[in-house]
Parts: sequence; C-alpha cells; structure tokens
Amino acid sequence: MTDARPVLITGGAGFIGTNLADRLLRAGRDVLVFDNLSRRGVQANLDWLWEQHPEHLSVEIADIRDADAVAAAVARASEVYHLAAQVAVTSSLTDPRTDFEINARGTLNVLETMRQLTDPPPLLFTSTNKVYGALADVQLEVSAERCMPADATLRAQGVDETRPLEFHSPYGCSKGAAEQYVLDYARSFDLRTIVFRMSCIYGPHQQGNEDQGWVAHFMKRARERGTLNIYGDGLQVRDLLYVEDLLDAFQLAMRNAERLAGQAFNIGGGPLNTLSLRELIARLQERSGGQPPRVQYGRARRGDQRYYVSNTGAFSAATGWRPRMTVAQGLERLGKWLDASAAASASAGPPPMVAAR
Repeated sequence: MTDARPVLITGGAGFIGTNLADRLLRAGRDVLVFDNLSRRGVQANLDWLWEQHPEHLSVEIADIRDADAVAAAVARASEVYHLAAQVAVTSSLTDPRTDFEINARGTLNVLETMRQLTDPPPLLFTSTNKVYGALADVQLEVSAERCMPADATLRAQGVDETRPLEFHSPYGCSKGAAEQYVLDYARSFDLRTIVFRMSCIYGPHQQGNEDQGWVAHFMKRARERGTLNIYGDGLQVRDLLYVEDLLDAFQLAMRNAERLAGQAFNIGGGPLNTLSLRELIARLQERSGGQPPRVQYGRARRGDQRYYVSNTGAFSAATGWRPRMTVAQGLERLGKWLDASAAASASAGPPPMVAAR
C-alpha cells in the first residue's frame, strides 16, 4: 500500500528534481517540492511541473538553511530526496561560508529532523565525484581528443568506492562533510540514509552554465552560435548518465533502503558512456551540419579532474541497475528538448509565477 504522505524533494525545482518530481507524479505519488527558487531557470521548471500536475503537487518556497521550514517539510514526508545544494566549485571559492551553510548545515538540518521523528523516512543524498579530489596521482595517456588512464583496470572499470576521499575546494569539503554526516547518521541513529556520488548527469530541464551542467551548456551555446569557454585543453573526460537512468537508480535505492542504508555508491554512465569536452564539440559540429562552435581556451581551473569515470559495479551488484541510454541517444533527446524549449520561449509571453500551496 502506497504511503499517503508526500515524497519530499529538496531542490525539487532544479534539473534533477524536476525530472524526479515528474516521474513520481506520473506514477500517482504526492510530491512536495522544497526550493528557494534562487537558481536561474528553476522558476520555469516549477511552472512546467505545476502545469503538468496540478492535483498532486505541493510547493514550499523556502531555504534549506531555514531549520524550522526544513523540519516542517521533513516531518510530512514518506521519503526524502535531498538534492538542494550550492553546486558550483567557482561559487564556493568566492563565498565558502555560504557554500558551507547550504551544503553542510542544510544537510544537517534535514538529518536532525529525521533523527527526532518516531518513524523517520528513508533519505537519498546526492553527493559528487569531487569528494575524490583532483585524482592527480592517476597517470594519463593523452591522444588528440581525450586523456585516458595508463592503468588498464582503471581504464576498463572506472573509479570505485575504495578510492580514498580527498576533498578539494570548499565545494568538495562541504559536500564531502555532508555525505559523511548522512552516512554516520545511519550508523549512529539507525536512519535509512544512502549516498550517491554522482558524475555528469544530463537531460531535459537542465539549465546548464559554465559552472555546472556542461553538456546542456555546450549544446545551448552551440545552437545560439555563442562562444564556448574551455578551461584547460578540452581533453578532460567524464562519464555521462542520462537523467532517466539516474531516476531508475533513485527508485531502486529507495525500494532497498533498509538493505542499502549507510552506504555510498558511485553513480554515472560508466566506461561505456564517456565523452571529452573536445569530443562533445565535434558532435555538436555534426549536429549543426558542419558549422563548428566558436571555442576559446583558458587556463585550467583549480582542482579540476582531468579524468573521472564512475565504476558503478557496487550499486549494480546490489540492485541489478544498469544505464540503458547511450550517449548518442541521450544527446539526441536533450538536443530535441532544447530546440523545443527555445521555440516555446520565443512564442510565449512571461510564464505565470507559482505560489506555494
């Protein structure tokens, strides 16, 4: 029997939160979106959700740093997907205190409420591959289009959870601290909490920019004939996971929360779904009929990983999950959504503002 309490999604108007809310609402679940709407583009996501699902959607426009607002939302929830975060390394370097308050203290606000409940809901927390640091010790072989590990096992399987944690940048520290609290609250207080250390997630409703969401950002800039700024040589490699595959993993984790509690899993597209920045630019050139995007190269950013690909074997072994969407299929879907979104924006007036209810 389905729990009548809503599923709480903190940061629910963001890219991943919007897709998650849509899936849950389509399945007939009640969803409570908790978001302060501070990020550019999320108002449009929330307006879209409201239009699609007026019956089972509730919205709380509030900040994860507001302990009272968080407590009221968590107390209502049957499940908690904690996605609310400050997501940019660059912003964390400019304002480390705010980064800490959102990512670390905001997470503690959620956990402390759960700890005091008689029947606390399960929680899934989205962390980041940045908890592994710059991976500077990984020896790389460089080709014209990408870099790859010299070690054959790492090249074939990717980075697994046995890799030592090494927090780089205030963002890495705040997310790393938050995930360790999430894991410890399972040990210390028997909460059903799970951590996903995520690589590059992409798909519809992603408002990409230079600081976060690089796949959507590159595609948007290319279709606008804008200049792409590349920090470093563009040979950096990431594994890409289409958002629908991530949502499959989310729901498997929740269904197995009792068994998976207190564990952290690397989640991404894995070695079969990788791209370098230069390879994505080449694909965008093909999509535009041979018109190359304008590219400007600059100095590499502090702490950037030259190579990161997830070994998702632990979560696959635990649940049977595998990514289903190839990079080619996912990029095609994202491109069509971006085209449709741009066309709709050009023909429509200002969207209605959504109030909490």
